[in-house]
Amino acid sequence: MPLAFCGSENNSAAYKVNNGVLNNGCFVDALNVVPHVFLLFITFPILFIGWGSQSSKVHIHHSTWLHFPGHNLRWILTFILLFVLVCEIAEGIVSDGVSESHHLHLYMPPGMAFLAAITSIVYYHNIETSNFPKLLIALFFYWTLAFITKTIKFVKFYDNGVGPLQLRFCLTGFLVILYGMLLVVEINVIRVRRYVFFKKTKEVKPPEDLQDLGVRFLQPFVNLLSKGTYWWMNTFIKTAHKKPIDLKAIGKLPIAMRAMTNYMRLNKAFEAQKVRHVSSTL
Repeated sequence: MPLAFCGSENNSAAYKVNNGVLNNGCFVDALNVVPHVFLLFITFPILFIGWGSQSSKVHIHHSTWLHFPGHNLRWILTFILLFVLVCEIAEGIVSDGVSESHHLHLYMPPGMAFLAAITSIVYYHNIETSNFPKLLIALFFYWTLAFITKTIKFVKFYDNGVGPLQLRFCLTGFLVILYGMLLVVEINVIRVRRYVFFKKTKEVKPPEDLQDLGVRFLQPFVNLLSKGTYWWMNTFIKTAHKKPIDLKAIGKLPIAMRAMTNYMRLNKAFEAQKVRHVSSTL
């Protein structure tokens, strides 16, 4: 079976744009590849420099966590995005199976989008650990381009009679919503952190607990995936397998989890409740 991006049957009629460029479904699919190639092209050198060079000014290898606004929402949306993209890849492969020739445009764009989504969250995690938000501008442009190109595809589906009864229409609609929400999250980071488009940026230092080398319990500070899997405890678990652990190896608890902090909170709540009870009895 011949292999071609737009298929090779009907003398390559899929490459014709007599009815307008955007009315050619194959061209629209090719257009949807552009944002993902852009992100991969921009982020891979930054990640490579950050991980491979100890003299890098970016310091992506730094091992502290500083959550940007919308941290958990971004991770949740990315997980959903990956699931929807897998569904779109599967739908494209099934649709390609009934064609006379291979149509790469049915599953290559969502495949590239899947790689770009994984790259985006890895890139975001490293920018977050390095506390260098200016590099997030690449994600802002990526979500913008992805939202625009996917919206064009969704509109053209509607114009050509592809409706809600077809899976590809529903998947494209979901992707428009997800890319739009991720774009909103990125805009909110810019609004709060003011790292671009503002004269005065907002500098944020890592939490005090992370600056204390004696604190080993990092659950409140790691990303959502690491929180759910306790991935951050791998080093501790490996050490415990090799030799017995002691209090020094366990380290100190974060300030928010110490007995004195919890006592002060409980005492404050108790005093407030006592005052409220006295005032209600008078």
